[in-house]
Amino acid sequence: MSFALPAPVTTTALVLAQQPGNGDNGGQGEDFGKSSPLGFLILLLFLIAVALLVRSMTKHLKRVPPTFDPEEQAAAEAEAAQKDEPGAEPAEAPAREPEKSESS
Repeated sequence: MSFALPAPVTTTALVLAQQPGNGDNGGQGEDFGKSSPLGFLILLLFLIAVALLVRSMTKHLKRVPPTFDPEEQAAAEAEAAQKDEPGAEPAEAPAREPEKSESS
């Protein structure tokens, strides 16, 4: 059983399979894929900059409080102060009021 393709499909396949013969290699000339020492230096500088930025971001994120709620923050500070003074009595945390939603 022979399998014959229609003429337009065969012609299209032959055209696409041809190698460029007019000197145009599709941007892949003699120097394609090669980088200069300057490009390598720029790449190293970018990697160093990213490492320093990650280090700085980590330092700043460690300083962020676990919560921005003033009541919970005051309770956390009171607990921290209590840990610093072992003989001190535990301070009572302020009572929280239930939050009102916009739907009610």
